Amino acid sequence: MALRLPGFGSARPPEIKDKDRYADWLAGELRTIGGPIDLVGHDWGGHLALRMVTAYDSVPVRSWVCDVAYGWHPDYQWHPAAALWQKSPEGEQSLAGIRAGTPGTFGELLRPLGMTAECGADIDAAHGATMSDSILALYRSAWPNLHSDWGASVTAPIAKPGLLLTALNGLDGVDQDETLAQNADMARAFDARLVPLEGLSHYWMLQAPERAVETLRNFWAEAAS
Repeated sequence: MALRLPGFGSARPPEIKDKDRYADWLAGELRTIGGPIDLVGHDWGGHLALRMVTAYDSVPVRSWVCDVAYGWHPDYQWHPAAALWQKSPEGEQSLAGIRAGTPGTFGELLRPLGMTAECGADIDAAHGATMSDSILALYRSAWPNLHSDWGASVTAPIAKPGLLLTALNGLDGVDQDETLAQNADMARAFDARLVPLEGLSHYWMLQAPERAVETLRNFWAEAAS
């Protein structure tokens, strides 16, 4: 099952105004689905997946996968686009430009990171004012980084089996060696397995779907043994 975050191609209830309310929403969805759940999160979905297994004991998660755990590192600094969106009115102006295709739409701007034309078109179709507002709400509630509140509250390894993926061809303005080192630190802190994805970028699951499936299935098999 693939869940769509409120505000990203769908309506966003007014009470979902920050990362904590998004986490509450996801916890409710997972409880409704019922367990055991092997949870896989990408990008903000990855941050929310980590939040599930560090703060929501009643959510029936059996195992978890995240590809952005470095964002929980104490020394993490947001990538340039996120840092821009955390500012006002610069964030609003940036996303309004992307909606207008200046300097490009999300579908176009994300192509170097492995975004496919088909998925890019879906994102562009969904990207209206509501989605822009939702992006700003998430990033502005996560300043200066996710360690400052969510990460700092984690005082013990995560009991459930976890997998941290690191795409080594990453976002513009991001030092990939530093990203890998921070993910390694988080793997030790969370007691999770770390798998670098050589030759793949942010949208690794679109670039190499068969490899992605194999990686996930191998992890689930190990977690079940």
